[in-house]
Amino acid sequence: MRDPFYGNKSRKLEGSRELTVHYASNSIMGWLTAKPEEQTMAEEPFSVKQVHDNVYMFRENFYDSPNQANIWLVQGSTADLVIDTGIGLWDLPGFLEQQRLIGDKPVTAVATHIHFDHSGGLHQFQNFAIHSLEANAIREGDNYETVSIFTSCLAEISVPPYDGWNTRDYRVKAAEPTKVLEEDDVFDLGDRKLRVLHFPGHTHGSIGLIDEQARILFTGDTMYNHPFIIDWLPHSNITAYKQTCRRLQELSSQVDHVFPGHMDLFDGNRLQLLVPDRLHL
Repeated sequence: MRDPFYGNKSRKLEGSRELTVHYASNSIMGWLTAKPEEQTMAEEPFSVKQVHDNVYMFRENFYDSPNQANIWLVQGSTADLVIDTGIGLWDLPGFLEQQRLIGDKPVTAVATHIHFDHSGGLHQFQNFAIHSLEANAIREGDNYETVSIFTSCLAEISVPPYDGWNTRDYRVKAAEPTKVLEEDDVFDLGDRKLRVLHFPGHTHGSIGLIDEQARILFTGDTMYNHPFIIDWLPHSNITAYKQTCRRLQELSSQVDHVFPGHMDLFDGNRLQLLVPDRLHL
């Protein structure tokens, strides 16, 4: 999740000094809502774009917000993996089946972190995974740790899930993970494997996923394609985040494709350039 507020903010993070961040709302809204060219189906709840061999990106068409997250599908020869699930108001697995992108193999969903714009749809999947440090939050539907915030009430939801729905009704639904993740766990999809990397900082249980053979890195909200970032949310930690950034800098030469939690995808060279800005937070 990105910071949904605008104006001047001063927040104290765990293990950090107090930070004051100045927002320029007009310019920020431009890059927050920037979107790559996608196949947009206005009558459908999701847009879809193929971004690599057997890798697809989705966005929620009916969630018009700076917090609109990227959702990823990685297809393997024996299993499929959905990375992040959006806010969970619309039927993601049903849409994927309708598009014939899943259904013939086992499918697992994984959240890169607990924030609502990434974990909201986990309950829709029979099998899903999350890092051990955030497993209790999804089990309990912890509305504080998921940071379930709508910034402009109903204006963000262009097509509510049902008549009479209100943002006050929203929370991430409690669900039991079928897999609790740790560093170096592996999702084996047959012809490709994705390894779990613990990336604390944005949240304490944030993860990345790396496909070393395809040289692809999924970063969640640990890194996206803009120098602006702020983490002052529950369990954010600047000290841990800087350590994660140093790790990302080392990884930058090992990846050609970086698929972030928000905004456009980029490459390893861009990743290497983005890291120094984060280290000066």
